Amino acid sequence: MIREEIVHINGVPKKLIVFLHGYLDSSDAIDQKLRMLSDSLPSVAVHIPQAPFACEVEPHMRQWYSMYRFDPGYERKNAPSMKEFISYYNRMTLGLEEAYGYLQPYLEQTLSEYGLEYKDLFLCGFSQGAMTAIYTALMCPEEIGGLISFSGIMAGHEHLLKHARSHPRTMLLHGTKDTCLRPQSMEFTAKQLEKLGCQVECKKLAGIGHAVSTEAIESAIDFIKKIIKEDDKSEKLQKIG
Repeated sequence: MIREEIVHINGVPKKLIVFLHGYLDSSDAIDQKLRMLSDSLPSVAVHIPQAPFACEVEPHMRQWYSMYRFDPGYERKNAPSMKEFISYYNRMTLGLEEAYGYLQPYLEQTLSEYGLEYKDLFLCGFSQGAMTAIYTALMCPEEIGGLISFSGIMAGHEHLLKHARSHPRTMLLHGTKDTCLRPQSMEFTAKQLEKLGCQVECKKLAGIGHAVSTEAIESAIDFIKKIIKEDDKSEKLQKIG
């Protein structure tokens, strides 16, 4: 279970933002970069949960699920084709399902604590956290407010194309200089999400490697603000109608 987290609250929360850190990472390590989210968005709670497992390659850091289990030799990095590169991530369904099993109750409990609904949730993640966020958002029993992937890929895509239960509005952000998770992953992920009926926005981050950059966070903030504005307008029209 998830028992550790960092929380920032700005006003009385009407929206919940949950950010999942990456592999070989931690909530503490990424916290400072994410302060912009709570500082720039009023009436939000920003939660940065700590993955419950010590990382298999560095016990002082964390992981959402084992990567070595599905690629013990890290062969995916040197895969000769994009198709083969994607195949390594397609193997990870069991790891993602395990992560979903403990992340989903955390999301439900946190929403309940604030008196919010799934539509008030924005689920974000970086790298392995992005893979976990994508999987969780698509498998959620109800549609969330928005999904934001920082340097991610749709892992376990064959399973998701058959079993996804939701199709959230999505933003994909990826650096053009990413040597860890290939930039082409963004186009692949967008195509899979569109097959499921998701509205997808993509943004290439020129000169950025495998990192959560200030530009990426600013883009995420704009995306969240746009959705909140659209939803507020829709609710007003419904009341008038």
